[in-house]
Amino acid sequence: MAMRPPVPVPTLSRRAKLVIGAIAVLLVLFTVIGTLTNVYVDYLWFAETKFTRIFWTELQTRVLLFAVAGVATGGLVAAAIHLAYRHRPTFRPMSLEQQNLERYRQSVEPRKGLVLTAIAVVLGLFAGFTAQGSWQTWLSFRNSTDFGRTDPQFGLDLSFFVFDYPFYRLALGFGFAIVVLALIGSLVTHYVFGGLRLQTPGQKLTPAARVHLSVLLGLFVALKAVAYWLDRYGLVYSNRGEVFTGASYTDVNALLVPKTILVFVAAVCAIAFFANIVVRNFLLPAAALVLLLLSSLVIGVAYPAIVQQFVVKPSANEKEEPYIKRAITSTRDAYGLTTKTDVAYINYAQDTTGDEVDTGAALADLRNDTQTIPNARLLDPNVLSDTFTARQQIRNVYGFPEKLDIDRYTINGKTRDYVVAARELNSDGLSENQDTWINRHTVYTHGNGFVAAPANEVVTTAGQEGGEPNFTSRDLPVKGNLDIEQSRIYYGELIKDYSVVGAPSGATAREFDRPEGGSSDQGQINNTYTGKGGVSVGSFFRQLTFAIYYRERNFLLSNSVNDASKVLYVRDPRERVEKAAPFLQVDGDPYPAVVDGRVTWILDGYTTSDSYPYSLQMQLGEAAADALTGTGTTALPDQTFNYIRNSVKATVDAYDGTVTLYQWDTQDPVLKTFMKAFPGVVKPKGDISEQLESHVRYPEDLFKVQRDVLTRYHVDDPVDFYNGSDRWQIPDDPTQDTTEDQPPYYILAQRPGDDAASFQLTSALNAFQRDNLSAFITASSDPETYGEIQVLRLPGSTPFRGPKQVQQSFNTDDQVAGDLTLFRNASAQPVFGNLLTLPIGKNGLLYVEPLYVEGRASNSFPLLRKVLVAYGTRVGYANTLSEALDQVFGAGAGQSATDGGQGSTDGGTSSPTTAPSTTPAPKPTSPPPAGGSAPPGLDAAVADINSAIADLAAAQKSGNFEAQGKALADLQKAVDAYRAAEKAAGPTG
Repeated sequence: MAMRPPVPVPTLSRRAKLVIGAIAVLLVLFTVIGTLTNVYVDYLWFAETKFTRIFWTELQTRVLLFAVAGVATGGLVAAAIHLAYRHRPTFRPMSLEQQNLERYRQSVEPRKGLVLTAIAVVLGLFAGFTAQGSWQTWLSFRNSTDFGRTDPQFGLDLSFFVFDYPFYRLALGFGFAIVVLALIGSLVTHYVFGGLRLQTPGQKLTPAARVHLSVLLGLFVALKAVAYWLDRYGLVYSNRGEVFTGASYTDVNALLVPKTILVFVAAVCAIAFFANIVVRNFLLPAAALVLLLLSSLVIGVAYPAIVQQFVVKPSANEKEEPYIKRAITSTRDAYGLTTKTDVAYINYAQDTTGDEVDTGAALADLRNDTQTIPNARLLDPNVLSDTFTARQQIRNVYGFPEKLDIDRYTINGKTRDYVVAARELNSDGLSENQDTWINRHTVYTHGNGFVAAPANEVVTTAGQEGGEPNFTSRDLPVKGNLDIEQSRIYYGELIKDYSVVGAPSGATAREFDRPEGGSSDQGQINNTYTGKGGVSVGSFFRQLTFAIYYRERNFLLSNSVNDASKVLYVRDPRERVEKAAPFLQVDGDPYPAVVDGRVTWILDGYTTSDSYPYSLQMQLGEAAADALTGTGTTALPDQTFNYIRNSVKATVDAYDGTVTLYQWDTQDPVLKTFMKAFPGVVKPKGDISEQLESHVRYPEDLFKVQRDVLTRYHVDDPVDFYNGSDRWQIPDDPTQDTTEDQPPYYILAQRPGDDAASFQLTSALNAFQRDNLSAFITASSDPETYGEIQVLRLPGSTPFRGPKQVQQSFNTDDQVAGDLTLFRNASAQPVFGNLLTLPIGKNGLLYVEPLYVEGRASNSFPLLRKVLVAYGTRVGYANTLSEALDQVFGAGAGQSATDGGQGSTDGGTSSPTTAPSTTPAPKPTSPPPAGGSAPPGLDAAVADINSAIADLAAAQKSGNFEAQGKALADLQKAVDAYRAAEKAAGPTG
């Protein structure tokens, strides 16, 4: 048969080759320079922070995995393709199929080495990049630490499932990938070069091709046998039980043995393929493969499905009982909720009848309470950012985060919780004329100051509007009752840019430090950074490096970059800890504290795993979301996990950026594993100073995860768990127009059974799909009782009002509704603060909520105006907490509130109080008496109210705080006059 003439292969001209070559070289050069620059800048950061062990261990591990996976994948696949090419037939029948393939052969033959190398390199790079991302899996496997507990099904230490099993699965996955790619490459090669003839009459496979493909298929089926063996252990992650995680009745009784059988069937099938090397007949391996497929379908799929449908489902609560017990025990252990050591359940309010109020008993509890009511928090850190900004920003370059923090301090022997914030450099707050490279990166380099206000009081200053925080740490230079030796903030949550700091000895300071004399309208005092933080850029090479890294020529041209200069970068405390400890997940709420005279950021680090047997699988980011963070906007990644520990407390010095990691959970095997991999990186718990320990908090994100787990896993009885008859639910935040979860709140209060108040994180829990309260959960932050979780269980037969129902009772109260109407106008709006739940005595739950009023003008800020209190069906609404308690329980009930005894602030010019007395009243709605005009004085009072409101709106718009105070005072007088005139007129109509 005549052959078609070969199709000529197109060639490139010499000039085109040179151009393409030059472009390729430039691309490679730029890529290499950029990559090396990034790595070098990273190394400089790790060297500055003394975490080079992290850098080198991670780099070496990544390179090792990249090399092993890349060489194994690229090399073995290339070897398989080479063998297929090497054993190509020397004679090929010239069928139409082979004629069509001839042009491909002629294209490949002259470049076979290049093609093979390209395939090996591309596959190797792809495999290497994939494998190096699993460096933590390898380090965990290599340094695994026993848990000291075994799983109930296989009797293996839990470390096998957490550390070993994920690595075996990773290695098996790469094994399958290599064999499949080798098989595909070999099939294509055999087909192109005549070893496999699909359309040619006669023999379809050459002997060499048959042997080659039989070996590859045998390897694939052998790996499948290994996969079946590992699948047995994978049953501990099964979701077949629907309402729980882990091996179910069907998994243990109808799938475990079939998986073992399939191991042997797959092994026989693999042997049959290997035997085909000698037997040279595909009938035997084909029959074995059919047997494997049928077996996997019958005993691996159909049989378990039948058992599940006809044996388990009709009586699932009984069949699954022992396996639900496993899931409950393992889930509690995985999330740190073991009943014996971590969680105490207390039956609370057993002597009450729900919303019915025993005022006598409640009044006795209130009068005996010397811990909870005096510390009732009325300042909401989630509301007051604008207030802190208006009163303590000082310059536009400073700022406070949208969400302030809560911490506690012991001053003069008295412990109180405070709303705190560092006065940071706000990179986004620079004006247009300030936003030059010199200003942004060399002048405005840091914040300055620490602001704190007691969380249970506000101040009313003569001639000024009330309802403001009582700033006990304030201004510049910092004044107040906290001993702060170094107040400069070079590292903070708002600082996004790098800064170039430092200057030669004797040079003029150029960094803006603070206004001269502490006033915002005078000159300024400059400063030169002398801390140990930052990377030196004194040499030309370093300057060139950072010029390339930031794509900024000023590193080479500006006089601001000199021999003494340093670059500060990675300045967000959370980012610094994540970089220094990549094996941790870091809590989304760093908070500043004054520790040993320095402003220090405190952070919580979590160790997590997604391989804990029988434990509930969750999404980390989703579990940490609430009404404040919103769905999908949490700092934590939305990754699957089923084990978590608060294993590390981390600190970042706000001045020099020093990162310190402390072991907090000394029993966590996951942390111990990484401490083996990175020796010396995490300091022992004993190195934590007493002052630092006094400021540690139970972390919010962990608490949110645990309360979510407790909504189901507080149930001990497996049947009740399956039925869901005692399930709880996190309530929606009633103060927000959202269906997101109510956030937990830090409070300083006395827990039932305790002798004194403790700093704790709290949350209410409702009945499932109901608004009634079912439980109240707290986690202690005190060093002596840290981590102890207390769950107050309310009687299930008696309805207690939950947060949403309490908020509705507030909103529908006549006086509250009237004030809300007045507050909600063109110039102002009401803002509800956090709705706190406070256990009082042995039987009572008191709800306390602050009500703020905020102007709508750009410079307005919220001020505390009213306090709302609820106990059972009773609602109190007054200017102070003391008055609101008196309304609910009777005269004298509020004596223990903070405002029961007025005291002076640090400045001695104002008095703290739970809420100001100045507040508007509802708009007059009563018609004038029939047959005549309004009562004497009523028209004048209405005119005065309207005039005061207009004056207030104008003052808020202009930002004139003194005028605002005067307008509010006038408004109060007019309201009092109106009420007096209305009362004198008597009922109308």
